[in-house]
Amino acid sequence: MASIDELLQNSSFTIADRSKVTFLPDPPRQPRKYTFISVDDHIVEPPNAFEGRMPAKFAEQTPRVVEQDGSHVWIYDGKEFPNVGFNAVVGRPVDEYSMEPSRFDDMRRGSWDIHERIKDMDLSGVYASLCFPSFLPGFAGQRLQLSTKDTELALAATRAWNDWNIEAWSGAYPDRMIPCQLPYFLDPEVGAQEIYRNAERGFKAVTFTEAPHLLGMPSLHTGHWDPIMRACEETGTVINLHIGSSGTSPSTAPDAPPDVVGVLFFGYSMFSAVDWLYSRIPVRFPGIKIVLSEGGIGWVPGLVDRLNHMLSYHEMYGTWKGIDLTPAEVLLRNFYFCAVEDPSSFALRDVIGVDHIFLEQDYPHCDSTWPHTQRTIEEEIGGLPDADVRKMTWENASRVYRHPVPPAVQDDPDAY
Repeated sequence: MASIDELLQNSSFTIADRSKVTFLPDPPRQPRKYTFISVDDHIVEPPNAFEGRMPAKFAEQTPRVVEQDGSHVWIYDGKEFPNVGFNAVVGRPVDEYSMEPSRFDDMRRGSWDIHERIKDMDLSGVYASLCFPSFLPGFAGQRLQLSTKDTELALAATRAWNDWNIEAWSGAYPDRMIPCQLPYFLDPEVGAQEIYRNAERGFKAVTFTEAPHLLGMPSLHTGHWDPIMRACEETGTVINLHIGSSGTSPSTAPDAPPDVVGVLFFGYSMFSAVDWLYSRIPVRFPGIKIVLSEGGIGWVPGLVDRLNHMLSYHEMYGTWKGIDLTPAEVLLRNFYFCAVEDPSSFALRDVIGVDHIFLEQDYPHCDSTWPHTQRTIEEEIGGLPDADVRKMTWENASRVYRHPVPPAVQDDPDAY
């Protein structure tokens, strides 16, 4: 198998005009005060991710990278997917930020090279990381499945991505990476069997779509997804709902400026929480764990208040009839919430549930706190009680994702 460097150095991967690509000097290693697990980072799949992992019959349809007009482009089942490095902009000046660095050599190498990723985690003081896919699969893997009419190919490509993750990405540093799989959507019974199989291989989580109906699939309210939900509950597989995994973005008027999407970025996590809650999936599967990735935490207390307010007339709807717990109680039992930078929200951590709050770094996206992650943690929660800080920085994530942190690291962040 060709190395990534060989792929980038051969004639079809020559470096394009770099006049608009500036890499800042490597930052110094940040002083470490906190042991930290980031529950939301991203992978830019390297060019050889699928190589040698697809059945021979799909040789021509296997996802691969080609050079086209100076850009690197993924080709999958004859279709082009140009956004190679979706928003992978860390390590570059803010005025060069964009949604689509189009070449691997336009990105900081830690975006797609696991060994360099670990070095960048060390620079910013991240002990362990859970990583989501990027543009080619989609945040929930939906693009590998909904972009082809060949269901056998879709399953093979999904399995190949998961094989690559557990073998070459998370598997390369099992103490530092929390394995998160792509689900198989096209047949929930098959998808459930994949959850069971992947749990045996060491996967602790699955990235699922926040709103399957927006992708043209059955909604959460149909019961269609119950086999997968049951498998997740029985295996302890955590369901992650990453913002944007429905293939849409929250906005307002069609002609609103793009900033509106950024301001409302948390919006779909709040919508998703309500949709998943009232689908009663967490009622039918009370042991299920649902994480609203990159959704922020500031909206949670307001939603709790609204859910409790509706108790005075929820019998009018009948949706919650016969359920012992209130909607707010189920929300605060089964859901977990992720903060990137939510400084004013931590004052209401007891309403949210301090055991249900995670922190994240979001490397290599423009929202990322890298390389000053430790400083950001100190500024946001450094003055809170030590027990609460430990829970939010690493204990909650370690418990929920079943990712142990060695005692030496717990006691000394400089141990990694």
